[in-house]
Amino acid sequence: MSSTAADVVRLLTVKGETLAVAESLTGGMVASAITAVPGASKAFRGSVTAYATELKREMLGVDAALLAARGAVDPQVAAQMAAGVRKTLGADWGIATTGVAGPDPQDGQPVGTVFVAVDGPFGADDGSASGGKVEALRLNGDRAEIRMESVRSVLALLLRELAGEQTGNERAQDTERNGGF
Repeated sequence: MSSTAADVVRLLTVKGETLAVAESLTGGMVASAITAVPGASKAFRGSVTAYATELKREMLGVDAALLAARGAVDPQVAAQMAAGVRKTLGADWGIATTGVAGPDPQDGQPVGTVFVAVDGPFGADDGSASGGKVEALRLNGDRAEIRMESVRSVLALLLRELAGEQTGNERAQDTERNGGF
């Protein structure tokens, strides 16, 4: 995980871009992984640990109707958390974690259900366009293992987006190698 965090900080620094983090089930672990990297202050703006559901609405701008209908463990909630922290903290990139680490199910979702999201300037030369990506995870293990894997997964998702942006034609080449699909 620390090498992934280091790669994230390095790429953000090289690109002159910044990161903000919104966390629920990981409770600050993503921010901790980032800030453990020497030089992180060049790229890391800050984080919001919105553990309580109402804080996701109040601090991150997650839609109240969405939270009421689906609860906090939802892919759209993760996407809105990432977009909200990006906007609130004025960063180029926002990432978010929400899910159920256990020991009990939450919002009708079983333990190990996690959503990680990234929001950033996808494909925009001027950095103005916004877009988000969400990954659904079904994790096994105890509470600590689920939280650690959530941190690793959200950092890996961001790293793929940062690296994909840097290499430009990576996705097009991948499509060619796989017969166009």
